[in-house]
This record gives sequence, structure tokens and C-alpha cells, in this order.
Amino acid sequence: MDFSRLLQVSSWCWTVPQREGEKRGEVRLYGSQDLLATMDDKVLEQITNVARLPGLVGAAMTMPDAHWGYGFPIGGVAAFDADEGGIISAGGVGFDISCGIRCLRTNVTLGDVAPQLPKLADALMRDIPAGVGEGGEIKLAPAELDRFLSGGAQWAVAQGFGGADDLEYIEEHGCVRGAMPANVSDLAKKRQRSEMGTLGSGNHYLEVQVVERIYDAAAAQAFGLREGQIVVSIHCGSRGLGHQIGTDYLVSLAKAAQRLGIRLPDRELACAPIKSPEGEQYIGAMNAAINCALANRQILTHLTRQTFARRIPAARLETLFDVSHNTCKVEHHVVDGKERLLHVHRKGATRAFGPGHPALPLHYREAGQPVIIGGSMGTGSYILAGNPAAKNRAFASASHGAGRAMSRTAALKKWRGRELIDELAAKGILIRTRSMRGAAEEAPGAYKDVDLVAEVTERAGLARRVAFLRPKACVKG
Repeated sequence: MDFSRLLQVSSWCWTVPQREGEKRGEVRLYGSQDLLATMDDKVLEQITNVARLPGLVGAAMTMPDAHWGYGFPIGGVAAFDADEGGIISAGGVGFDISCGIRCLRTNVTLGDVAPQLPKLADALMRDIPAGVGEGGEIKLAPAELDRFLSGGAQWAVAQGFGGADDLEYIEEHGCVRGAMPANVSDLAKKRQRSEMGTLGSGNHYLEVQVVERIYDAAAAQAFGLREGQIVVSIHCGSRGLGHQIGTDYLVSLAKAAQRLGIRLPDRELACAPIKSPEGEQYIGAMNAAINCALANRQILTHLTRQTFARRIPAARLETLFDVSHNTCKVEHHVVDGKERLLHVHRKGATRAFGPGHPALPLHYREAGQPVIIGGSMGTGSYILAGNPAAKNRAFASASHGAGRAMSRTAALKKWRGRELIDELAAKGILIRTRSMRGAAEEAPGAYKDVDLVAEVTERAGLARRVAFLRPKACVKG
């Protein structure tokens, strides 16, 4: 990144000075100089373009793990006010709508699991459908599919996948309101019919982890975490349905922008006013995709519990938290001393409500929301806790992962999947995958340093570290 274009406003925050006559909102980049140096100038270009969109409230922001994406950079955050002509952008949500992480805590330790770990990894690989085009056993008729898209994880629980106690620890209690299955195309629904309860491919994973380090003892106690404990993280989203919704609505949103005279700084930022027919249609479809992802992770949780029950009968798996990182959510935020209702786009960024927020489970209300920063294959992940609004000035947002530092094409030129898997096995990390190519694309070295991302996320005031999780077995598509 060209630092000559930036102005440092604090130790962990940078901005782009406005040129004379330039009409746009503020740009804010959170990160250390080392992390920003790993980002190319496309990130800067994209977030500056976001700052030119109508109805922006506050700044257009990037998180410490940001890298360039489609429209918004991945790690981009921006809030819009519907009453001031604010927009909704498919490029600000992402194609894998509601991609996120479900974290499950267990009552067993690494010592309990270690003797069974290879067989457990094999069983999870067998029982969890994963990979490009991999289908699951659940097939729904059209009417039931619409109920699935309306009900999210609540639908899944009603079908016997997990229990009602899971819902308390899922964003929106497992079901976002305003889902409109009728706004989802037949093609998107067709792509979904065989993908319920499937993991997918790419950077998605199911990982058995051990709590290796506690940073915040009080928050860890509230979250039920202790050193040596086994946890399981499930990272996936809305699969083909979400991707198809993104593809479908890029066209209609671009037409709406043209019809309404919205000048787009980049065609990838196709958007429409929130209060427009096209904007409302996309929001209804997007909410259906959010529910799809929440239900998907609930079904995968159930399958994971079944596998553990067969291999490690003493294990109990409880939902610690489930949070998405590709959404646009309607939230109340205080701006310049006044509470406002905003549509907050978070693309590759995680919601991070602070202590006392009424949306949090009572058990976590004092500590703040669990925030999960997923690491790359074989490196480790972090659980953090949200900070008060006075400290987090990014509309309660935080980093979502390590963030790519290298393209998949470049990674394929540098690594071989089999060699990586053998290297990680020598370090005590078991990888189970159907694709050696996919393993090479997801090489740990293709991502930013997750330890640095978590540290800078804390230093920037976005969230505070609670625990570090070391991977022991990872299932990938």
C-alpha cells in the first residue's frame, strides 16, 4: 500500500485526506503499519469508492485483516441511513452471504481426545459432507425449502437438529426477520436443495481445537473456556444459494442505480436505495440467505455431535456462539450523540457488540459478545470479546480472520497440498481433505499473521483477546 496517500490519525488508525473539491465521506483504515503494508492499493481504492456512496453515515472502514474483494474490500464496514437515501449493496455483503463461524465448547480436554484424534478426524471427514458440489442427505420440497429460508436455525431445531438452548447463543436467536423466500430465484433454490448441512470448499472448515492460552480470565469464565479444553469451530455460509442471490441481484441493483441516477464510482458497487423496490427485494433475499447459513451451521452442529457421541461418548458439545461476517444488519448506533437506525454492511467483518448490549445472551451480557477470528489452516484462531461503543468506533465491528495475503493462484505455484499436509501432521495437526489443490490454495503462508491481526484488533479497540485456540484436526472440502 502506498503510505504517501495515507495520514496516520492514531497508533492503529489511518485515513485518506480529501482532495480539494472531492465529495465523499471519511475513510478509516484500522491496522498496524506492518498489516497495512501487506494490503495492495486496490484495498485503498475500493474503500475510498465506498465512501462516495449515497447516505453513508460516519466513515467507510477497513478492518486489520482487509484485502481486496468484489466491490467492497473484504474486511470492509460501512453504515447507511435509509431515511437519508442510504443504499444497500450486494458488493458490500459479499457472495457467500452470512458466511460465519459456529464455535462449540466441550467438557473434554486434549488428554481425553488425543488417543482417538486420528479416528475422530476420519469420522468427521466421513460424516460431514464437504467439497465442491458435495451434497447432503437432506432434500426439501419447494414449500418446505421456503420454510427453511424463513426459519433459519429455528427451523432446523424444530426438525430435530439440536435443541432450543442452541438458539440463545446464535446471532438473532437463529432467525433474522424480513426474509422473503419469494425474492429468491428458482435457480438459487435449486442450487440449495442438495446443500443443506454441507460444509463447502475453499476457506471453509470444521476444526477440532484446544484452548492453549487465556488472555482475559473473567471473559473466559463467562464464555465457559479454560486451558486444555477442546472446542470445535465450524466455518461455512449459505453455499450456492447465497452466491446465486449475489449474482442475480448485481444485475437488478445496477439497473436501479442507473434508473435513479446514482453515479457508481465502480460498477462492482451496484446498489439501490434501501427504500426502493429493488433494495427491498434484495434485502428480503439476503435475509433468506442469512437464515440458510444459520440453519446450515445448526445442521452441521448436529452432525458433529453425532460423530463425537460415537467416538468420544463422554463429550458434550454446547454452542458457545455463532456469528456471521458477510451481512447487512439493521442496528441502533449512537452517532454524534444521537441514536440512529442504520443498515451496517459488514463484508468479511464480524459484529462485536460490547458489554451490556441488550441483544446479547444474559450469560455474556457483562463480558460482551464473543468475537471469533478464524485462522488459516494449521495456524490457530482467537476468541475475543466486544468492547463498549465508546472504545469501538467502527459500528461494533471487528476482524473476522487472518485475511488473505496471497491469491489462490499464487499459492498453487508455491505449495503442494500433500507436502503441506505432511508438514502439519509432523506438528501434530491432522488435515482431512478431498482436494490436494484446495489444501495448497489454503496454505497457512497464503494468509496474514493471525496473531498480529488479533493483537492489532485489540490495540485498535475493536475487541479484546480472550483465548487462543490451537488446531488439532481440520476437515476441509
